[in-house]
Amino acid sequence: QVQLVESGGGLVQAGDSLRVSCAASGRTFSAYTLGWFRQAPGKEREFVAAIRWGDSSTYYADSVKGRFTISRDNAKNTLYLQMNSLKPEDTAVYYCAASYYLTTNLYTDANYAYWGSGTQVTVSS
Repeated sequence: QVQLVESGGGLVQAGDSLRVSCAASGRTFSAYTLGWFRQAPGKEREFVAAIRWGDSSTYYADSVKGRFTISRDNAKNTLYLQMNSLKPEDTAVYYCAASYYLTTNLYTDANYAYWGSGTQVTVSS
């Protein structure tokens, strides 16, 4: 089992950068595929990015590709999302998620068993 706590959200202007982090508990952090999802007011939760356990392959939603970078530090049990060139439409609560040994269907939130409580990112125009 793993517990996840996000941090680093805030209010920024369009074009700014922000990095959100997700600290995880547990001794087998490296065995989890990790993902970032977001949910804007009145919208369904959507996939943002994922990083697979083992080879650390990364996957991105088309809407953030080229602007966001997901990374992990297994020694620190921490997941990161570096967000550059932020847009007002990136405004949402950002959640980190974890799934033990997940290798396929990384885009689907139902495949993640563990979730943080979220951190708010607001981008003003």
